[in-house]
This record gives sequence, structure tokens and C-alpha cells, in this order.
Amino acid sequence: MNYTENFEGIKLDVQAVDIKVDEEIQQKIRELLARMLKFYAKISHADIYLEEKSGKSTNQRSVSIRLGISGNDPFASDSGDNFLALLASVEKKLLRQLEKR
Repeated sequence: MNYTENFEGIKLDVQAVDIKVDEEIQQKIRELLARMLKFYAKISHADIYLEEKSGKSTNQRSVSIRLGISGNDPFASDSGDNFLALLASVEKKLLRQLEKR
């Protein structure tokens, strides 16, 4: 499932491999971006990649996010078993990168 939307001026592009992104995950992504905007207001786009690997017994899911800003784009990813926890982990990694700017 892939979808694109405009969220508060940010072009949000979500690519989900072999899974359907439910409304709860979509809302968490929007909340994550809203918090990112508090730290760095000039985010032009966000590329979010969600994947579920059914053949693995652990760390079946992965989340990767790239934020489009001037200069080098911050990028973070993580893998585990829960999309919501992974989104929180990736958010912390991105916030640390934005704080360094």
C-alpha cells in the first residue's frame, strides 16, 4: 500500500511493502511529523518506508524515514516487532539529528 498526502505543507510519501497501513499508524505518522516541525520548521517532504518480512522469526517489521530539508537529509531506521514502537524509536533518532543542526 502506497499513499501520498500533504500534511501541514509537508509532502508525505508512505510506502508499505505487503501490508495495509491502518488509520492508527497513519495518525502516529502525522503526530511524529507535527513534533518534528516544532524542532525544524522547514521540512519539505518525508519519505516513510514500512516493511513486514514474514519469513523472519524476530524483527519482522522495519521502519525507515527520510526528512527532506536543506543540506543533508536526516535518515533513521529501525526494526522490531511493533510498528508503533518502531515509529517512536525512529522519531528519537531523527530528533537527535535535527538537534545537531
